[in-house]
Amino acid sequence: MYEHDVIVVGGGGAGLRAAIAAHEAGADAAIVSKLHPVRSHTGAAEGGINAALHPDDAVADHAYETMKGADYLADAPAVETFASEIPEEVVRLEHWGTVFSREEDGRISQRPFGGMEFPRTAYAGAETGHHVLHAMYEQAVKRGIDVYDEWYVMDLAVTDEDDPTDRRCHGVVAYEIRTGEIAGFRADGGVVLATGGIGQVYEHTTNAVSNTGDGAALAYRAGVPMEDMEFVQFHPTTLPSTGVLITEGVRGEGGILYNAAGERFMFERGYANNAGELASRDVVSRAELTEVEEGRGIEDEYVHLDMRHLGEERIRDRLENILHLAEDFEGADALAEPIPVKPGAHYAMGGIETNEHGETCVDGLYAAGECACVSMHGANRLGGNSLAELLVFGKRAGRHAAGEDLGEPAIDTGRRGSHETAESDLPVELGTTDAAAGSRGRDDGSVASDGGSVVSDAETVLERAVDAARSRVEELLNRDGRVHHASVRKQVQETMGRHVNVFRETDGLAEALRTIREARRSYDDVAVNDSSSTYNTDLIQTIETRNVLDIAEAVAAGAYARREFRGAHWRAAHRERDDEAWLKHTMLSWNDGEPELWYRSVELEGDDRCYEPTERSY
Repeated sequence: MYEHDVIVVGGGGAGLRAAIAAHEAGADAAIVSKLHPVRSHTGAAEGGINAALHPDDAVADHAYETMKGADYLADAPAVETFASEIPEEVVRLEHWGTVFSREEDGRISQRPFGGMEFPRTAYAGAETGHHVLHAMYEQAVKRGIDVYDEWYVMDLAVTDEDDPTDRRCHGVVAYEIRTGEIAGFRADGGVVLATGGIGQVYEHTTNAVSNTGDGAALAYRAGVPMEDMEFVQFHPTTLPSTGVLITEGVRGEGGILYNAAGERFMFERGYANNAGELASRDVVSRAELTEVEEGRGIEDEYVHLDMRHLGEERIRDRLENILHLAEDFEGADALAEPIPVKPGAHYAMGGIETNEHGETCVDGLYAAGECACVSMHGANRLGGNSLAELLVFGKRAGRHAAGEDLGEPAIDTGRRGSHETAESDLPVELGTTDAAAGSRGRDDGSVASDGGSVVSDAETVLERAVDAARSRVEELLNRDGRVHHASVRKQVQETMGRHVNVFRETDGLAEALRTIREARRSYDDVAVNDSSSTYNTDLIQTIETRNVLDIAEAVAAGAYARREFRGAHWRAAHRERDDEAWLKHTMLSWNDGEPELWYRSVELEGDDRCYEPTERSY
């Protein structure tokens, strides 16, 4: 057993920031990650970090535009906390060695991004995430923070009370990919989940193959609600052949979108008469797909993004990485021709329910970054707010887990405070199938122990969690199964891409839920072909596929239940935002393997203002 004050699961931007903050607060912090930190998906972030740094900018404007971009589904305490603390974080990154692009007078360069009326996106060429990731990893090394890389966290060690708000997380169970060792990691202060996105529930995605929703699925099965999972952002500019991201920075610098007729359709077709290409991402993605569906797409698949008019000097100075991506993956010389682009699954606005300190409803369990939902992105995230979010809330989660008093939170977690039970007519039962369900709806038959009397001491909870994980691995390695995980995952990805994409229809969402249910049944017979204990990626991917199933089901269920059009969630039969009925968060709780939908009101009252919903136009 390994023991630290704070265990951070995930070594990307949020995880590194949380570990550094916990260390600065006096805790012995460690990172447990299935990837080496500098291989984390944060390194793929290109565009930049939003912060009100310029004397002519204002924190209040950043907060308002974040709330507007969220289509008023964000919680004001989270938004205001974020906007007020991010300027300091960007300056700190600069002091830590992040190589930001500069203006001639030495100030950090800031470019325009979609959904904002002021150029507040600080950037480092078109590789901002890469520079941020390396700078923070250097800081972790400098501080001597232990990093257990290539350890895959299989489960949380959580007590077994009936009410999740009475439970406590004592640590995690992880599998060392190099050796096959399964061990417990005890956290006397807290566990911070910082495992990134869920993109692998879709086939065409900007996300790395490692983004399988592990943290969200672990917290969910331990009793923490998932919040607003139906809101998945589709980035409007990804390469058609691979899903590789083309940064919004191209449009921020003046890049133009054209259809097959050579029309600048964002303006000429009236999608965004004021902001054009710099409307929010949900608006631009819907516009592109509408052009394709109405016959004005190129090869009936994509549109063109043109930056030739910016000139070679400016492109090489600010967007050079985009030249390489276009050439390497599409064979396009972006200095001489436009780049083919289409929407791709990019970012989850929803995730593990937390408050502004990163706390979940389970004592000792925190979450930060994309896997968490605080909620500051609501129904749609503004470009440049994700790197910013992981800095602010990674820091806050790390400090609080280390024991620092951050005051009384304004946001509730779990079924505390006012909430509403959902009256849903989902076409299938959610959760485990009969074959997979134990007495607590888990492969190991419980939340953390054996479903019997509650065990609360850390050592026993960890021991039982480790024993359950070992039994699970042995079963997968020795089972005479008929199904390989890849076929299950493909089944899920195809139905999500077909039915739970940018445009959503009731019948399609029902079909997706039925297909995911079938995939769950297939997963009951899944087996691992590789029986080795060294670098058994087949085993890891089999376990990840369980998480993909849980996450995909949550996204599809939330999308089916929410009968309105808000932000990234478009319904063919419900094409208007309905504040009277749907100004609320969609919550999904596991409940011993039988998920239950419920709702919580959005908190629009902040310290600075009340964010009354208005028409959202660009």
